[in-house]
Amino acid sequence: MTISRRHFIARSTAFGLGFAGLQTAFAQRVFASSSPKLAAGPFGPLVPDPNGVFDLPEGFTYKVISRAGETMVDGLLCPARPDAMAAFPGPDGLTLIVCNHEVSGGAQAESAFGPTGHRLTFEIASRLYDPGTGDGAGGGGAMPGGTTTLVYDTKKQKLVRQFLSLGGTERNCAGGSTPHGTWITCEESVSRADQLHAKDHGYCFEVPVTAEPRLNRAVPIKAMGRFNHEATATDPATGIVYLTEDRPDGLLYRYLPVNPADLAAGGKLQVLMIADAPAADTRNWEAPNGAGKTINQGDALSVTWLDLADAGIEADSPNDTIRFEGFEKGAARFARGEGMWWGSLGKGAAKADEAVYFACTNGGPAKKGQLWKLTPAPSAEPHESQLDTLALFVESESSAVIDNADNITVAPFGHLIVCEDGSGEQRLVGVDPNGNAYEFARNALSESELAGACFSPDGTTLFVNIQHNGLTLAVTGPWEKA
Repeated sequence: MTISRRHFIARSTAFGLGFAGLQTAFAQRVFASSSPKLAAGPFGPLVPDPNGVFDLPEGFTYKVISRAGETMVDGLLCPARPDAMAAFPGPDGLTLIVCNHEVSGGAQAESAFGPTGHRLTFEIASRLYDPGTGDGAGGGGAMPGGTTTLVYDTKKQKLVRQFLSLGGTERNCAGGSTPHGTWITCEESVSRADQLHAKDHGYCFEVPVTAEPRLNRAVPIKAMGRFNHEATATDPATGIVYLTEDRPDGLLYRYLPVNPADLAAGGKLQVLMIADAPAADTRNWEAPNGAGKTINQGDALSVTWLDLADAGIEADSPNDTIRFEGFEKGAARFARGEGMWWGSLGKGAAKADEAVYFACTNGGPAKKGQLWKLTPAPSAEPHESQLDTLALFVESESSAVIDNADNITVAPFGHLIVCEDGSGEQRLVGVDPNGNAYEFARNALSESELAGACFSPDGTTLFVNIQHNGLTLAVTGPWEKA
């Protein structure tokens, strides 16, 4: 059902959860409203790593399980810049990890095919999305982004194999798992076909997860929109896919697929709107008129969704203008939407408490980042009978708390684990259900961002990437302390 502007304003008034009302005594509060502080955390202080790679609390250890440039089981090279990941249950108790590689066009030395492309065969090229033009400066070779799949044995803490599972894409930054055992990989790129690119970029691709080496044919899901994609999260009950856009003036999207088991079969793309405040700015940056923040931590906003098609906005946007057109039609604006994960906070939390958590990297007055919670309405038809709720969960006021939140995941013990992408040292920051932040790990090797934090299905192992150094780590320890 498409809700007209008149209809959703009327309904939001009835619900009494409007944007303007949240600044009054009638505001609905869903979290503590005090500013977050850095807490001690359940695992204790960090212990310096004698090898100078990764600082962890006492009792925790890490193992490097993948390095960029290593030869994989399929004869290709492990691409550089590992980014977002998700872990899936595999056969015989193995864990299958799908890993994005945020490699840009022209960076052939960072690709799976080698600096001269000598490992690229005709068979491989036939499965790539963009095999390149073969012309122009920069080589015109196959686009070097994509995904690898790692098969990992958590009992032996050993990598079994790694292989290229999707290729020919560009800047595969984040994405998200689906309930039917696939990974959605997203292009953080809006490159147009030119001397370097044989095709337009800016799409999502679905990657089946397999234990045996398999390079999947790359098929863009054009109905999911062409924009600077970042991450996704899928509601297992409805199959609705939520999507972030990594722009300082980006929007928040959702995709209603015709067939949740076949996302490329088509669907409807929508953008989020604050019910009482069309064209709301959620970034909380200081406004030119000095108005400052518009949303407080703990405020809950009633939201609805606008069909792009009904608004006359083309999902497969040729000029990357969805965010401008959507904002003009009433969509809310966000500050660099990045990591996103479906889950619930609090150990043993009920399925009814599950929601979409997502990060806005430079949201808030300090531009240090925001964490949001989007809760779908409990109705079986949430877009028909009731409005969803958006809440500002955490807003960092200092780099000591969270320094530019990027990828996030929900840990088995009910905390968020946040990857930082700020300046200087980079950490993994834990956030408990009350919004208290604590240090869990620190990159001692470099100032590279951390990326791809996710847990094995058995809960024993946290996987994370040190992106610029091309390393994937497996972290184990006394998780029961949480």
